Amino acid sequence: MLLKSINYWSMPGGLEGTLDVVEFIRLAKDHCFEAVELAIGESGSLGLDTDEAKCQSILVEAEKIGIQVASVASGLYWNRSLGDEDEQTRSQALDELKKMLQITSWLGCRTLLTIPGSVDVFFMPERQPLAYAHVWRYCQEGLKAAIPTAEACEVRMGIENVWNKFLLSPIEMATFIDQFQSPWVGAYVDVGNVLAFGYPQQWLRTLGKRVVGIHFKDFRKSVGTVDGFVDLLEGDVDWPEVMAAIAEIGYEGPIAAEMIPGYRHHPMVRIANTSNAMDAILS
Repeated sequence: MLLKSINYWSMPGGLEGTLDVVEFIRLAKDHCFEAVELAIGESGSLGLDTDEAKCQSILVEAEKIGIQVASVASGLYWNRSLGDEDEQTRSQALDELKKMLQITSWLGCRTLLTIPGSVDVFFMPERQPLAYAHVWRYCQEGLKAAIPTAEACEVRMGIENVWNKFLLSPIEMATFIDQFQSPWVGAYVDVGNVLAFGYPQQWLRTLGKRVVGIHFKDFRKSVGTVDGFVDLLEGDVDWPEVMAAIAEIGYEGPIAAEMIPGYRHHPMVRIANTSNAMDAILS
């Protein structure tokens, strides 16, 4: 079944990592979400130093509150990734990916949103672009090295389509995933991110059974920049087609709203709006 979920970064304090995980879960429940997507940071409420005991305590609290911890994401990939230029940085990124796979497993989740590398990072203009072939090669090597850990943890690495100028079409994404011949590498489709260069329903249908996670957000193509992200139902996502595609590929699992950035004033109103919109879309 599809689970109505919300990503940690959507809440005030989420991007900064200052929002307590249990408080986030309470807020999600208060706003009628069935599940949550937690986010691993370098430190903070759920950092790389998180141990199994901490994960178990989170799960106990989530059960008391009555909500499922369904998936895990991380923003660490932007600072260092498997496809980076420097060998030492790539090695550190691999070690961190393995840690995050273990944390994801301790949290009882089967999918870790993964961004293996970037040709460039649109919000870090000081960073020099990398050669596409370089990113492909080292992302491939890094993910291959992480597969044994993913298998041991029984966690799938869901490669997300983000604005990183890498894997820009669903066929290219499928080709990249298929080379691993592993059930532990799949696709995490963000339906709003696609609108700048494609159609989410086409991505979903092309990727099919490779899809291991889905993000909901909306986007106005006429804006075309990061300012084009708007509330669900306010943009150009063809929601009936997206839902039809999700049904066709047989995806069952969490669908996490990722609403970034929050409102400047009264940010929890955006969470309420998101919950109401998801009820309409999922019905």
